[in-house]
Amino acid sequence: MTRPAERPPLMALDDALASLLAKARPVLASESVSTFEADGRVLAKDVVSSLTVPPRDNSSMDGYAVRAADCAIAGAMLTVAQRIPAGSVGTPLAAGTAARIFTGAQIPEGADAVVMQEDAGALPDEGGLGRVRIGSVPMPGQWIRRAGEDVAAGDIVLARGERLSPAALGLAASVGFDRLEVTRRPRVVLLSTGDELVMPGEVTPEAMKPGAIYNSNRFFMRALLHRLGCEVTDLGIVPDRRDATIEALRAAAQSNDLIVTTGGVSVGEEDHIKGAVQALGELQLWSLSMKPGKPFAYGRIGNAHVTGLPGNPVSSFLTFLLLVRPFLLTLQGATRVAPEPVAMRADFDWPRADRRREFLRARRNAGGGLDLFANQSSGVLTSAVWGDGVIDTPAGQPFQRGDLVQFISFASLLA
Repeated sequence: MTRPAERPPLMALDDALASLLAKARPVLASESVSTFEADGRVLAKDVVSSLTVPPRDNSSMDGYAVRAADCAIAGAMLTVAQRIPAGSVGTPLAAGTAARIFTGAQIPEGADAVVMQEDAGALPDEGGLGRVRIGSVPMPGQWIRRAGEDVAAGDIVLARGERLSPAALGLAASVGFDRLEVTRRPRVVLLSTGDELVMPGEVTPEAMKPGAIYNSNRFFMRALLHRLGCEVTDLGIVPDRRDATIEALRAAAQSNDLIVTTGGVSVGEEDHIKGAVQALGELQLWSLSMKPGKPFAYGRIGNAHVTGLPGNPVSSFLTFLLLVRPFLLTLQGATRVAPEPVAMRADFDWPRADRRREFLRARRNAGGGLDLFANQSSGVLTSAVWGDGVIDTPAGQPFQRGDLVQFISFASLLA
């Protein structure tokens, strides 16, 4: 009697991720780019300020710079002795006077508060700047931005490994950086396998052969790679032949950092990625304890990394976000690569926990909870469009309506 083959042990997703990230060293080389062009790039060098920002105490409001002691009661009347627009420096403020001041202008010596113009009444007179009635009692320090409250000279304002955002670019510019040292873009080759795949626009739905499907993976994979700042070479659909697969991988490995394949990493007779990578380099095939997305491959061909993703679209989509995305960010030297779940209320029951860690497609509802997409199949890509993210469900752990669950938003994974 033939004994059934034993199933390979499932690898925990966290273990697979740790193993994968360890292979993403050393980090790619760096290059200098214009700060205008650095959005989404990863800093290769600390940004250290040589400036204090703001350099002097300045007004955070349009209004009047005063001595708080001169305005101890509401309705105090002061002579307006000077006018200080932003970019100008006033003279020392004499007792009993006020300075008309505008947002960003330097606080004159002697002033210790700003009264915003809505709390003051201007009374013009002939031959001068007029007088002002202070309608409220100001506190010392009111509406004053202190020198250095944003940045002090010598501060590391942006740390190496930070992925630059629009706000970060503005901060770099505010301390005088017109260029930034960033990690170069990863060069990535994308290829799909499968004779059943056809391309939209090349074959009409009416002309599709039985068993043919449109290649959806190629579209979202390419978009995901571009969002991560990669230079992408798309080899399209490789025929399900060993020789064609070997030739495509050999060419892809010549001058690229990563090869991403979808489909062809299972054990079927038409799955040639495994044998082709082994013929050219080395390959590890992992059976992951995650659903959807069980099969995953990692290998090397020369200096190029290889990741093999499953063919089902949702499996491929989530495996990329949870494994390949942090790998590519680590390759660029990023320090924050893991998803950041938040606790949210489940507004449904989940009594049938799987033996694998499961990622359920869900979306927020108007009541502040989470609703579940009805069909959680790995082939139903509409679930990823309908959903705001996934619920990270531990293996073997059911939950009930009202329980707090760990929710990972697509917004955080697609940034």
